[in-house]
Amino acid sequence: MALLAPAAVLGASAAEERLAALDLAAAQGDTVALTQLAIKYENAEGVPKNLQMAHQLYCRAARQGHAEAQFRLAWIYANGRGVSRDDGIAAAMFSLAADQGHEYAARLLRYVRPAPDTQLPSCLMPDPPVEVEIAPINSEDPTVAETGSSPSTGRRGEIEALVHRLAPQYAIDPQLALAVILVESAFNPAAISPKNAQGLMQLIPETARRFGVNQIFNPAENVKGGLAYLRWLMAFFQGDVPLVIAAYNAGERAVEKYRGIPPYAETRKYVSKITAIYKKIRHPYESQIVEPSPVVRNKQRSRD
Repeated sequence: MALLAPAAVLGASAAEERLAALDLAAAQGDTVALTQLAIKYENAEGVPKNLQMAHQLYCRAARQGHAEAQFRLAWIYANGRGVSRDDGIAAAMFSLAADQGHEYAARLLRYVRPAPDTQLPSCLMPDPPVEVEIAPINSEDPTVAETGSSPSTGRRGEIEALVHRLAPQYAIDPQLALAVILVESAFNPAAISPKNAQGLMQLIPETARRFGVNQIFNPAENVKGGLAYLRWLMAFFQGDVPLVIAAYNAGERAVEKYRGIPPYAETRKYVSKITAIYKKIRHPYESQIVEPSPVVRNKQRSRD
């Protein structure tokens, strides 16, 4: 029997120790370790090649917002490595990584085509809560009128309970927030628009960063970001609901530019949908958050 030289034995032992340490860190949720371990399984580096395991590990890290994992998951879908090729998912994941400054992801975005209504892999969705106490849904509540492509009643109930819990913390009427979620995403936490608006309240990455959202597809973080933006807009437009809704869709600068609801067909339709559900045209606001827009000051002068 041939015997390994002591140096070779030591080298193998050291490699095993490094792999064991990587396994332990990954098990504890370390995103760098998860990604490095996934690379090993993807490329058979010291472990048997296992593309399914690589996909699972990349997903866990990507779900926590790790840019390199998002990039590598995009690469897997762009090339159909162990999964069905899907340019829509690849584009969404490249975009997420690029938004965090991943240069290679930004370059590769030009080679994949975004697809409307892309559904992200289920592994990227946050784990469901073990127990959620859901308040009874009021059948007369207009926000429950349309289901469209919304998720199951149970998941919608969890989202409604989440909104009712969080909205008062941001001084926003829960019914307004629910109307926005219904029109924006139909209660789909994984929704992505052709313009890369993401999640329940369809935050674009710039708005998500502006309001401190790190995991944009996490329902609680997404809702918090959307509520924070609505609170800011309420202060900026002094509780004028149609202006706030128009700004949520088109941006506050567009509302200022046109001194009212912009003449965009999409925005006008959006405002009509929200105000058909949420009937109030005035909403309380926190004046200390931001100086009011000149648009509302001009409105007040014209009324005076």
